[in-house]
Amino acid sequence: MTGQPDRWAELTGGQGGEEYALRFARLAESGHDVHGEATFCAALLRTGARVLDAGCGTGRIAIRLTELGHRCTGVDVDASMLAVARRQAPAQEWLLGDLAQLDTLALEPGFDLALAAGNVIPLLAPGTESAVVRQLAATLRPGGLLVTGMGLDAAHLPLPEPTVTLPEFDTWCTEAGLSLLQRYATWSGDTFHPGGGYAVSVHTRTA
Repeated sequence: MTGQPDRWAELTGGQGGEEYALRFARLAESGHDVHGEATFCAALLRTGARVLDAGCGTGRIAIRLTELGHRCTGVDVDASMLAVARRQAPAQEWLLGDLAQLDTLALEPGFDLALAAGNVIPLLAPGTESAVVRQLAATLRPGGLLVTGMGLDAAHLPLPEPTVTLPEFDTWCTEAGLSLLQRYATWSGDTFHPGGGYAVSVHTRTA
């Protein structure tokens, strides 16, 4: 841990939950598909899978995956985001915690999939990225999947410049016992080309 706040907290002051939820509610009302991440993950899973939504925010993805028959636990460090999630789905498990210290939350290991969508990795506190990848990998069963989505340039980030490169990320994954299975340019499964601005990656935990 570096003692620095995460980049998301620097952007929002830890008070972004209601505004974030309203943004996606408006997108849904205008006809946009706001469940692309959940659809992508569901295609990788058997019914009843255990899913850890790391950096779950307002719970949009975890709630949808639960509707699709999976068992989801959401973790986020932003209490304002979790307040929305708890209001929308009070029966689901929502945990307040730092992803770099997941081991302090007493999670039962053996998740089938851990998800870090919504630029979670680029928005972590500087210097904690590799620790978070290790923590996420440790929650997975052998053969379990880590699914991430992240912007690689300013056009795909709420930041003036990128904070993570794919080679760096893949190195952290390798060090955590993860192997790359697939990489796409979008949650719709479009082909990823080197130099692209966004990457959806699927890594698996080796036995």
